[in-house]
Amino acid sequence: MRKIGLIGGTSWHSTIVYYRMINEMVGEKRGTWGNPPLIIYSLNIELMREQNKEKINMAYLDIAKKLESIGAKALVICANTPHMVFDYVQPKIGIPILHIADAVGLEATNNKIKKLGLLGNQPTMTRGFMQEYLKGNFSIETIIPDPEYIDKCHYYISNELTQGKFTEEAKSFFIDQMELLKAKGAEGIILGCTELPMLLKQNNFNLPLLATTDLHAEMVVKFILEDSIVS
Repeated sequence: MRKIGLIGGTSWHSTIVYYRMINEMVGEKRGTWGNPPLIIYSLNIELMREQNKEKINMAYLDIAKKLESIGAKALVICANTPHMVFDYVQPKIGIPILHIADAVGLEATNNKIKKLGLLGNQPTMTRGFMQEYLKGNFSIETIIPDPEYIDKCHYYISNELTQGKFTEEAKSFFIDQMELLKAKGAEGIILGCTELPMLLKQNNFNLPLLATTDLHAEMVVKFILEDSIVS
């Protein structure tokens, strides 16, 4: 099995989910009690909250190089927002970063979805790295909530979900946002925060919910097992 480097900590709750899901999926596919070799670097979430793009880029590049130097064959960023470092970091290392938007784009394409609503924190929704990647690589249009709702989306994610707090109030708010995105033509909804699938399930809404964490983990497992014999 290929060794993977996981960059986590944003938040540690989501890192645990990635670690568990990757191990469970590998076990299911191999039909054994074996688990894949993983290297985890868990950074302090305060780095992301500073919103200093240059500092974030440099930190992720340093971590990426360290993980590559100790044998990682690919890197996985265990959250949505930190993928904003992809364009800066990827050209400077010799191993691939398995991009979360590739997992989303492939799933949407398989389901013939061409317009997606995106929910996430403020950087994920407004900085365009997810939207641009999906547009450039999959010709998928991505829409976000209206400006007056962005701050509240960010509040629930940063102040509650990433702290392990999941309330009915937050759930109701995000369901309302999905209804508004549907009214604007969304054919599916990207749950673009690793914690959102912990709050929202497919039976909560009548459009496909693309849980980035699940799709990303599935893509990672395929990479891990590519050169191995699976049952």
